[in-house]
Amino acid sequence: MKHPLILTAMIVFSIQTNAQDTREEFSNKEIIAKGFQQWHDGNGNFFDLLVDDVRWEITGSTPHSKTYTSKKQFLNEVIIPLNKKLRIKIKPTVRNIFADHDMVIVLWDGEATALDGKAYRSSYSWYMKMKNGKITEVVAFLDGIEFADIMKRIKTD
Repeated sequence: MKHPLILTAMIVFSIQTNAQDTREEFSNKEIIAKGFQQWHDGNGNFFDLLVDDVRWEITGSTPHSKTYTSKKQFLNEVIIPLNKKLRIKIKPTVRNIFADHDMVIVLWDGEATALDGKAYRSSYSWYMKMKNGKITEVVAFLDGIEFADIMKRIKTD
């Protein structure tokens, strides 16, 4: 049988660890929620939350499905080209945000209008690893058919 003092110390340590995790989770969730709200409202740039050496993986089998190893590469190869194809930029609507330790998961829908007047609608699930209030890694799930279509259909160069 464990000594009562050792058992009490183990319980206190467990509670303190869980409280710390809860503060971290709340803070990370709050940062991401604020970033999405500002994006939705047309204020600020959500991608300012990325560290310079972010690892951003787009899952699936689109021509853009791969791991990008820097903020600059991801913005230059995905975000900037996509935005050039849009008359009305993507407006996110968050369905839910979940946090677990340093991971924040956002399920959201994006709606925009392409240069040819067609609607662009996609649902996303982003798994974002956080450190010091910044996003260090992302695994992004999205509608690959919709994304590949707009990237191929709209010519901007």
